[in-house]
Amino acid sequence: MKNRIIAPAVMAVLVATFAGPAPAHDGATETVTAKFNQAIANIPGKSLRVVEVDYAPGASSLPHTHAKSAFIYAYVLSGEIESRVNDGETRLYKAGEGWSEAPGAVHSVSRNASKTTPAKLLAVFVVDSDETKLTFPVK
Repeated sequence: MKNRIIAPAVMAVLVATFAGPAPAHDGATETVTAKFNQAIANIPGKSLRVVEVDYAPGASSLPHTHAKSAFIYAYVLSGEIESRVNDGETRLYKAGEGWSEAPGAVHSVSRNASKTTPAKLLAVFVVDSDETKLTFPVK
């Protein structure tokens, strides 16, 4: 079953149920679609969650962190996405490229590099099964 939400930051208000629309910021939105959510049978207490993030042309996410236990791998499916994690450099990722985020990482830049073409990424989370919120805005 696919549930869609429009979020003010990449996965900003995702909860375990992946439900509920949220207001967009500055008119530039991304759509987050839950693709997979399942406990990992041979790693008690851990789950695998996968979301697809569609960035509208010019859309960006607010700076954010993820659930304390979350290890994330992001893979660009289409378009080009600019990303910065922690104190690293802002990098441009094209379709077929990806990056990881360790638990506790700050994702300060995540945006569609194009003002005219959409971009899409797949985010794969390994997270404690009892985590109910996956993303938190940086204050």
